[in-house]
Amino acid sequence: MTSIARDPRPLALLLPLLFSSAGGAQGSAKLNCKITENGESATGTVVLLAGDREVARGSCGRVLSAAPGEYTAVLGLDGALDSPEQRHKVELQSSGPAEVAADFSTGELSVNIMRQQKRAAGMAVIRRGGKQVGTLGSGVSAHLSAGRYEVVARYRSAEKRFEAVQIERGKKIVLDADFE
Repeated sequence: MTSIARDPRPLALLLPLLFSSAGGAQGSAKLNCKITENGESATGTVVLLAGDREVARGSCGRVLSAAPGEYTAVLGLDGALDSPEQRHKVELQSSGPAEVAADFSTGELSVNIMRQQKRAAGMAVIRRGGKQVGTLGSGVSAHLSAGRYEVVARYRSAEKRFEAVQIERGKKIVLDADFE
């Protein structure tokens, strides 16, 4: 019978990477994060970066573990069409958990596509600064970061443009695009 000897080094090199990227046993420092939307409790995510390298990832509201050090915490808000995020410098120490928080200012947008004043199937393309951030079906609303947007409502081959739609914190905007 022939035995095959295996080199244990590759596995030993991978284990610390597996545990640190999962926020698991390797880390001896902790991070607590809190996300709010317009001052109210919300859900979101946190990613810890060391330079450009992701060190750990998790959900805000759960403790995240990583090795002590200086990081950039990228906090993201769940459920917003434009996927907003905030970046904060944070130092993790083994002496106690670090805290990081982000409050996202959002409003709500809904676009009603109408044909001769009756509801019709269509869609709206939402852009900010020339970049598309998402699309909405007729009558569907979405949360967006406060700011200025361009909205293009489409019905069949026709379009209606709304050039400077201002989304304000905590407010809902309803656009009616009536196609003759």
